[in-house]
Amino acid sequence: MRFTSLVVELIRARPRLVVIIVLLCQAALWLAVALLFYRSPPTHLTTALAFGREYQVGTDLGPPLSFWLADIAYRLTGNHVVGVYLLAVLASSATLWLVYLLARMIVGGQQAVLAVLLTMTITAFGTPTLEFGPEVLARPLWAALLLHSWQLLRQNRRSAWFAWSIEAGLLLLTTSSAIGLLLLVIGFALSAPQGRRILKSFDPLLALLVVLVLALPYLIFVLRADGVAMPPLPVLAELGGRAKHWLAMVGGLLLAMSGIILLVALNASWFSREETEAPIIYRPPVDPLARDFVYCFALAPAIAGSLISGLFNLDTVLGGPGIALLMVGLAMVVASGDLIQLRRQRILRAVWAATIAIPAVLVVGASIVLPWTTGSEVATAMPAHEIAQFFVDSFERRTNQKLRAVAGDPQLAQLVALGRGRPHLFLDATPRRTPWETQAQFAESGGVVLWRAADTVGTPPPEIAQRFPGLVPEVPHSFDWMINGRQPVLRIGWAIVRPKG
Repeated sequence: MRFTSLVVELIRARPRLVVIIVLLCQAALWLAVALLFYRSPPTHLTTALAFGREYQVGTDLGPPLSFWLADIAYRLTGNHVVGVYLLAVLASSATLWLVYLLARMIVGGQQAVLAVLLTMTITAFGTPTLEFGPEVLARPLWAALLLHSWQLLRQNRRSAWFAWSIEAGLLLLTTSSAIGLLLLVIGFALSAPQGRRILKSFDPLLALLVVLVLALPYLIFVLRADGVAMPPLPVLAELGGRAKHWLAMVGGLLLAMSGIILLVALNASWFSREETEAPIIYRPPVDPLARDFVYCFALAPAIAGSLISGLFNLDTVLGGPGIALLMVGLAMVVASGDLIQLRRQRILRAVWAATIAIPAVLVVGASIVLPWTTGSEVATAMPAHEIAQFFVDSFERRTNQKLRAVAGDPQLAQLVALGRGRPHLFLDATPRRTPWETQAQFAESGGVVLWRAADTVGTPPPEIAQRFPGLVPEVPHSFDWMINGRQPVLRIGWAIVRPKG
């Protein structure tokens, strides 16, 4: 007797419901991890909140939109970082939902579910989930841009032009790789007869006008900051090192795709020893233009992004793995044919669930195991609330004024910048990064200077003592980690720069 699991029947009958269920489960998983095991936000998130609090049009971190949204979410939840975590999982869920809508237009609802399930394995392994920032916000904007680009190519819907222009403008306000991504979209449109016909109309000019209006403030900032210069090309002697760096990034992309590779291999017919009649997920034939569209945006962002990042020695693939690999899951479904057989369903479900859960399990394991085994620090185990409350209260008691700014060790200063009153972050070692605060302003209005104390006296490091002459250190204060384990308590040296007048 032929057996078909309930999951397969749900995919066939209620594909949208399946997508909603898996997205809610993934969001609940990461929110639970954050609420139960994070006493401090990840380092990148504290930086985003410290910079977003200033509402600068642009900083050295790039376009400002993600930092503004992080600060808004933080304030709306009563200055609690859970609002930013919620915003991050909403961005991830919106990305996958938009992938589902795009896939449904190309391969139908049933196989669109498979595309979403495969894409989830990439976003779980290769991209941050809780560290809301440019990379996290750019993913749903890129997915929405591709969705409306396909609507324009296939249906030439004029209403899609307005949505496309808004998304393109917001993408320019989110990530520095937006120009390259937009060029890929325009390049594909020029390569297709339908795209060339659409671009000859009047609508693209109106869309361009909307994009320029949205991105104009940041473009002005970039021009004034002389930020349009290209990085220098490597000399001949550096090409070998750059090639190794590129191979390392390609390896990282392959690692992010490991879940998809494993699932496809397990479902392959040549991997089966016995012939069984497996359930089939059906789709209507795929249009040739749709096939080209999917393959182009599954390959081009990854290839071009890795080559550019390798050539200019950038830290990550241009746009991030989440954008570079966003269409790979749908490309695998398109390449699998009109009829997809689901062999060894129990093994596939177990491997898929493990792929989604492993990153969260690793985060939990690092928080619990590392303090007992290696004694190394886990940034999210810092008692952020206690640190901020102690130094904010200490400054107010000593000076009878609100704490306006905090300086010193960047990691510690960013945690205090999340405290009551949201004091300004002042990066005294690199003051150009925080133009909203200067050394003269800090000396005038006062603040707290922090550092890692190496002894019980609290002697400040030489570089901090040089930047703040006459600094009188206080008795260092100790804080417990979430799990102390073998690591020593967190001892923080500090000093108060009293306000003048």
